[in-house]
Amino acid sequence: MKSVRLRSAVRGGLRYPLLSAIALSATMLSGPAFADKPDITVTATRIPESAEKIPADIDVITGDSIRARGAQDLRGALVGASGIEVNPGGDAGPLGSVVASQGLAEMDAYLLIVDGIPYGGAFNPAIAALDLIDVSRIEVLKGAAPVTYGATSFVGAIHVIRYEAGEQPTRLLVQGGTRSSARGAFATNIATGDNFRGSVLGSVETRKFRQDRGQFERYHLLFRGSAPVGTGRFSFDLDGTKIDQTPYSPHPREGNALSARFPLDANTNPGDARQDLDRLQANFGYETKLGDIDWVSRASVSDTVSRNVRGYLRPDFATNGTTINADGFRQRVRLNDGYFDTHLSKAGDKFDWVVGGDVIYGNGRQRSSNFEYAVLPSGANAPRSTNIPIDERTFLKDRRTFLGIYGQAIIRPIEKLTLLGGARLNRTSERRCGSVTIATALPAPNNCDTLNKTRLSGSVGATFDIFKNDATDLALYVSYRNTYKPAAIDFGPEGDDGILKPETSNSIEAGFKSGFLNERITVEANYFNTKFRNLVIRENVGGLPALANAGKEKFEGVDVDVHIIPGKDVNIGLTYAYHLAKFTDFARLRPNGTIQQLAGNRLELSPRYVASAVFVYAPETGINLSGSVHYTGDRFLNKGNTAVAKRYATVDARIGYRFANGLGLFVDGDNLTNRRDPVAESEIGDAQFYRLPGRRVIATAELKF
Repeated sequence: MKSVRLRSAVRGGLRYPLLSAIALSATMLSGPAFADKPDITVTATRIPESAEKIPADIDVITGDSIRARGAQDLRGALVGASGIEVNPGGDAGPLGSVVASQGLAEMDAYLLIVDGIPYGGAFNPAIAALDLIDVSRIEVLKGAAPVTYGATSFVGAIHVIRYEAGEQPTRLLVQGGTRSSARGAFATNIATGDNFRGSVLGSVETRKFRQDRGQFERYHLLFRGSAPVGTGRFSFDLDGTKIDQTPYSPHPREGNALSARFPLDANTNPGDARQDLDRLQANFGYETKLGDIDWVSRASVSDTVSRNVRGYLRPDFATNGTTINADGFRQRVRLNDGYFDTHLSKAGDKFDWVVGGDVIYGNGRQRSSNFEYAVLPSGANAPRSTNIPIDERTFLKDRRTFLGIYGQAIIRPIEKLTLLGGARLNRTSERRCGSVTIATALPAPNNCDTLNKTRLSGSVGATFDIFKNDATDLALYVSYRNTYKPAAIDFGPEGDDGILKPETSNSIEAGFKSGFLNERITVEANYFNTKFRNLVIRENVGGLPALANAGKEKFEGVDVDVHIIPGKDVNIGLTYAYHLAKFTDFARLRPNGTIQQLAGNRLELSPRYVASAVFVYAPETGINLSGSVHYTGDRFLNKGNTAVAKRYATVDARIGYRFANGLGLFVDGDNLTNRRDPVAESEIGDAQFYRLPGRRVIATAELKF
């Protein structure tokens, strides 16, 4: 099943109420160059293993397919990955995204990994800083990775793998388009010898949005190097990102619909709103052999400084522009992350194993100056924050350490059967301190809370080859996973000092992987059933938006993927996914003091049906064409399931020509249907939703060597 690792991604599918219409997703790679890609993944096992033998739902999207479709961000890259939604925007700003996996759309429910290192460390994924120009491939693991990455991977892992130092294809890219969109990027090698290998990559990007005042600028520079040291090889990365954002406002909900009093694209943030970020990360690695055993170690440290000025309308906002109707804050957040992993592994014909340990360290703190202000719903009279009196000041710091010792084995007792099992001993420690003071006093961390927990997590699974010959194969798989995760922290303007209960999950997964006509047609199906406890959700606590534990939930679904390679330079696939994410026991306190039992209700912004179709025709020379359609079904905007957001579909497309000298000229269109539907919920503004950005058209000139 070579397509499992090659495929540009789309997986999904189901039929109506768990079995009704297989739909197909079309994901195109850019030609026969992909046909020789090895069927190897590393996310589920840390060591290279055949994807067709892993008892898990894994998609692999090649960097070539991402670039052939003109994708610039994670949403574009994963548009065809079944069961995965990447919703742009959110409280992280215009460059942010909220990823949904298995029907759960939470900022930190999934793990973002770059070259084996958690990207964002012990806190939230650093998705705004992610640059895809240098990507070799992306592996998407559905469901938890309780052994290899432990407590930080809960419902999925997205692993971005870049080219090794000295192996980076050289390319130049210049873009310009509507809404002041512009981008310049380059990637090249600076040394390719055995003694030293090096690569350097960089990009500059600016973009405005249809939402009033919404825009960003991003600057990124990455150096990668490696050299022989002793009996092994040492590698070093230095990665710097600077982001300047002017955030746009989410749209408030009133009753069972988005408010008609709030104009489309209005921005009620303060006039000097900002969401700026400076991030510097250094990675270190060393690989060597101890006899026939591989020894790999990785370490990373990062420093992130954010400066934010934001504001959100109150639920019952006035419209006269003089009555106080919004709350805002000026804030500085600093996050320091550290990561270290070392493991030993050995591969054999019948038995592969890996044992190791890792630690994730995070130290975050925020200082906020909070205020209230009056603004018209149109935002026309939005005041500058520096002209508004400060009501209170808050301080919050959180230090967390996630330790793990893990072991995993892959056993092949007979040729047709592959067994995979592993366990991890987790030790998580967290200390959080915060305070709130009046405007004239400086806050100090005088209220503290601690939580320490030691717990096992693990997984076990099996894959069995039912039938296999040179042209056709069929394999069945089943797995069980058990894991937990410390509760999220969002570093909002609150001085909250309470630590929520850890989230836990148990899941079963079963499916099949098959290929026909020498992998020109592949069909894969997957069923999952995941039970959660203490899921962290947005909730109204004491009249204010906050995070809270939410009792018990169940996530169930079926994905089916059909992928077709009809001829040279063309790949096709269609997906349709059915996901049911619902509460099974959650009694919440209403503002009026009554109890509301949500058992049976679906989670907010969790569609039951998701589909995608992606097409790419990208020969080495000549006309290039690609297109994608992504369908999202009805979903609810409240936990009571009375406010319904209608289904919608977005369309992206590319047309261009690639010359024999490596020059390519293209025109790309994003969201050509110009859909403006709500896609992400704010964790700060109560019952407020970010909409899709509007249509954008971009001209691209790319030169590759």
